[in-house]
Amino acid sequence: MKKYLLLSIIPMMSATVSHSFDSNNMLPQELLVNSLSPTQNMPQSADQSILSSQSVVDLSPTSSLKYQTNNKMFGSQLFKGAFATSTGTTFNSSYKINPGDNINLRLWGAYQFAGTQAVDPQGNIFIPNIGPVKVSGVSNGQLQSLIESQVRRIYVANVGVYASLEQAQPVKVLVTGFVNQPGNYGGLANDTALAYLDRAGGVDPERGSYINIRILRNGQFIQNVDLYEFLVKGKIQNFSFRDGDVIVVGARTHTFNISGEVYNAYDFEFDQPVVSVAQALSVAKLKPGATNVSIMRRQGTEYRSEYYSLAEAQHVYIQDGDVLTVTADRYAGTIQVRVEGAHNGAHAVVLPYGAKLSDVLNQLKPNSLAELDSLQLFRPSVAERQKEMLNVSLDKLEEATLSVRSSTQEEANLRVKDAELVKQFIAKARQVEPKGQVVLDPQNFDEVILEQGDILKIPERTSVIMVHGEVTFPNGVAWQKGMKAEDYIGEVGGFTQKSNRSKLVVIHQNGAAELVKSSYVIQQGDEILVLPRMQTKAVELARGLTQILYQIAVAGKIALNW
Repeated sequence: MKKYLLLSIIPMMSATVSHSFDSNNMLPQELLVNSLSPTQNMPQSADQSILSSQSVVDLSPTSSLKYQTNNKMFGSQLFKGAFATSTGTTFNSSYKINPGDNINLRLWGAYQFAGTQAVDPQGNIFIPNIGPVKVSGVSNGQLQSLIESQVRRIYVANVGVYASLEQAQPVKVLVTGFVNQPGNYGGLANDTALAYLDRAGGVDPERGSYINIRILRNGQFIQNVDLYEFLVKGKIQNFSFRDGDVIVVGARTHTFNISGEVYNAYDFEFDQPVVSVAQALSVAKLKPGATNVSIMRRQGTEYRSEYYSLAEAQHVYIQDGDVLTVTADRYAGTIQVRVEGAHNGAHAVVLPYGAKLSDVLNQLKPNSLAELDSLQLFRPSVAERQKEMLNVSLDKLEEATLSVRSSTQEEANLRVKDAELVKQFIAKARQVEPKGQVVLDPQNFDEVILEQGDILKIPERTSVIMVHGEVTFPNGVAWQKGMKAEDYIGEVGGFTQKSNRSKLVVIHQNGAAELVKSSYVIQQGDEILVLPRMQTKAVELARGLTQILYQIAVAGKIALNW
């Protein structure tokens, strides 16, 4: 099914995908694998075929819809200095020998010679008893056979031959056009165009072209460089540079942006007025879950939105400045829940989408120590939300710390010390990873809807009470019926000097947490956390620190020391 929207945008708004075209620049014949070019049956205007079958809805100019792209060109990641420091290898078999190169030559047997011969301006080297041999323009891979054939004209046998390129000629290449640092750069004749472009700071990501890069010699076009061929296929054409050659980076031609369920979410450049969505997706590389694509087209100050399934979009065409978003509009058919703990059955349970906790209970095979009334559910989405809430509280604490005012110099000095301690505490607190535990009530198991990635843990009956936090010797203590929290704390050496004795945190086996006094009677399977005492005169800071300590204790089961 196709959907169509016409969106009115505030005239001052500008598109993030720019369009530039220079008719004097030569365009490459290909852009990518199989070329990003339209098919022969392409309609003259992609818009005409689309508009004929879609309805239009007007939205007010104050619509809150924002047109945004990641605004990063595909190819800009190339130029970070890795190519600038590299030099061409003399073992490049396709490199063409140039005047000024040095050839390592050895003859042995009936006639002996060993030395380095420089290629003269006429492109020759001189071999004793053989004469001049033209090697200019010969590929490095054919050099050995050429020299050997010339030696065999005089010495049919009994003379061995070895020839290899010793050093390519140093050259200066002018890099200009839409690059970050135009200039004359030194290198070797067999360095790649990438190396010279990197030395010039790379292609200007805002204006330069990654597919329209020309190499000129004496003002004449010699070769075009398409960096997308290198990025997509790993291919780059070998070229033997000469002193005075010029690399010209042309202006950006056409672009489209693609994001969403793709591996390559970038702005892409293409050299034709339109390309098909299929060709665009072939370079963006779809992720497995992708199902649909939406296209945002700009027409003056207005935007038009189109929506297609991937099958429908194959023969739809996009134009300069279009924005594509690939989505995964598919509901999960099944979910997988992990079962851990006191369980003898399968540890991975596959359930239909929307299944409830009671559906898993029917498939459980608990062992003899399983505590089914204290089931523990850990959920990634809850852990993520707990992390968000903790960060919000930390942000508020940080703001309160920085905004505290002092009336005297002495008080100001104390505030500075407090602020430094709070800063260290915040840094540690941001590293806490919540567990995402959901507190379950055995009476409501039928109402708990499960999610993909849930972990259901069946705790075992335990005779050990864990006591940790601000106690002298954090440890486990054997449970005894009727013992109070203070008794267990006494068993591990008592409170530390920094402990908050007025309120203790007791976490039950099902994840429920309580603030209790030291006289609280501990139940089997409970865990005792003793939190630190707040040592600050600022009431606002003390309140914020206390709240965060409780959050961390419940979400991460940690008594964080500040």
